[in-house]
Amino acid sequence: MSGFPLLPLPDANGALAWPDLAQSVRDGIRLILSTRPGEQLMRPDFGGGLDRLLHAPNTVATRRQIRDLVRDALTRWERRILLDAVEVWEVDNEPSALRVEIVFRLARTGAPGAMNVTVQLEG
Repeated sequence: MSGFPLLPLPDANGALAWPDLAQSVRDGIRLILSTRPGEQLMRPDFGGGLDRLLHAPNTVATRRQIRDLVRDALTRWERRILLDAVEVWEVDNEPSALRVEIVFRLARTGAPGAMNVTVQLEG
């Protein structure tokens, strides 16, 4: 039997399995970067804006623009982190793929965190 899709189901002890802070932050970062500004009804500016560069060539200038978009979006929308670095790298043997490395600390605890996101360029 399934429940409401946005809420967790209780385990055998009746406890709800909510994600911990680190996982919730990672989920939030993925949501921000995968959302186009204008996509959310009540927050028209929310999102990473990476869709603007999907047809751009894989150049140093494009990678710099992606770095700036990611940094600006995460600084604005993910208040639970202190952003330490954002780097964008080419992926070996995949000319249309870029790896975005994000290094941060959780604002509440200071615990370090990092994640990689792959961006596929179409042009």
